[in-house]
Amino acid sequence: MTATTVRKRAATGALLGLALGDALGFPTEFNDVPSILAKCGPWPQMDLPQHAFVSDDTQMTLAVAHALRAAMDRGPLVPGGLEPPLRKEFVEWYRSPENNRAPGRTCMVACGLLEDEGRIWQDASQIGSKGCGANMRVAPLGLVVGLSDEQRAGAAQFQAALTHGHPTALAASDLTAQAVWLLAQGSEPAALVGLLRTYALDNRGNYHERWLGDLWTRAQDPSAGHFIERGWDECLGILDRLEAALRDPSPETDPCLATGEGWIAEEALATGLLCFLLFPDEPVTALRRAACSSGDSDSIACLAGAFAGAYAGAEAWPTEWADRIEYQGELVTLGALWDQ
Repeated sequence: MTATTVRKRAATGALLGLALGDALGFPTEFNDVPSILAKCGPWPQMDLPQHAFVSDDTQMTLAVAHALRAAMDRGPLVPGGLEPPLRKEFVEWYRSPENNRAPGRTCMVACGLLEDEGRIWQDASQIGSKGCGANMRVAPLGLVVGLSDEQRAGAAQFQAALTHGHPTALAASDLTAQAVWLLAQGSEPAALVGLLRTYALDNRGNYHERWLGDLWTRAQDPSAGHFIERGWDECLGILDRLEAALRDPSPETDPCLATGEGWIAEEALATGLLCFLLFPDEPVTALRRAACSSGDSDSIACLAGAFAGAYAGAEAWPTEWADRIEYQGELVTLGALWDQ
């Protein structure tokens, strides 16, 4: 870890940023842009609600974070060490009375199946789903130092696969974690899309069997390689759209028109990145642009906040916002742990 990474407190910045984006976008989800503007006023002036409640996006991010911490407290990160605490956290979230924030159907169905301790996780995974629930929660995998490339990629895909088994959900989650990691380590925003494209091409045929087992056999693909290539190819396609949007940036235009509404994993990644990359040095503006969007605004803003916070650090966020975000204690505690 570099001195710069320590000084900027990337993990704290990313965790606070994702929760702030989630809380800012939660009240605007399911609204079109004119309705948001009528309700909130001009988007560059949007304020965090006084009661800054988050959605299932932050709740499930915390579930992944706690499971990751528990697994790594016991030794090196391996599939057999991560599966029990991650399954436990997901089932506890599923049962919690606080799970009343419009959770996604895929997560609810899969977590209900994971309650059956005799069921292998691959049989709970929803193989046809590539919803953004797969990657709106993956940021912790980009914040933990000391992981190998294989551990980070495998675990990022694995946490997605427990609920969302579609290959694009796996690839988009891997790519999202990689984006957070690159930004936390000091990569420049202008180079980010190119770095992600190279990463996608390098990993296009790599099925992480150690982490995923025989998940691919639940689909109709002739091989594991064909299965995962489908996911990476869809991610490469959305990176094309992102690059086109950045060649002719239009900050006043609804970002969902360029890179999709974010209900599916690869679009949530691209539209969250677009909002961040339009305003790489203005993190609060990036969150506001993401929250004022016609699609899955809380997930888009959640990811934009993770990217902006990983890049700029904890000081990116106004103290009066950070002090009133729901789950602030857990977010700061986990961030401080990983910033060390």
